[in-house]
Amino acid sequence: MHGNPMPDSYVYVTEEGVARHYADGSVEALAWEDVVEVRVVTEGDSDVLYILLDRDGEGCVVPRSATDATFLARLRYLPDFDVDRLTIASDARQAGVTVVWRSPDPPTALPDLEYD
Repeated sequence: MHGNPMPDSYVYVTEEGVARHYADGSVEALAWEDVVEVRVVTEGDSDVLYILLDRDGEGCVVPRSATDATFLARLRYLPDFDVDRLTIASDARQAGVTVVWRSPDPPTALPDLEYD
């Protein structure tokens, strides 16, 4: 078989929210109005992950390799979102998790999450 291999997931960004559709048929989705936190996960040479969370700690994992200008432009609509902070966290060479944005009215605490 020739051509590009089938990606393991697709990310769709709309005015209403973001959704990641996996090859196995599962979907992670979150409405923009429900986003209360944005995290950036770096793992050295691996792809950078953007984690969008709701009040219950549920959310959507978006690989940087699957983003486009639409995703980044939509993040700017979050109140007081700092694109420079996102860029600095995304370009970090060391592994780690950085919270780059929290809602002005966040929940009391969001869980620490494990990332595969």
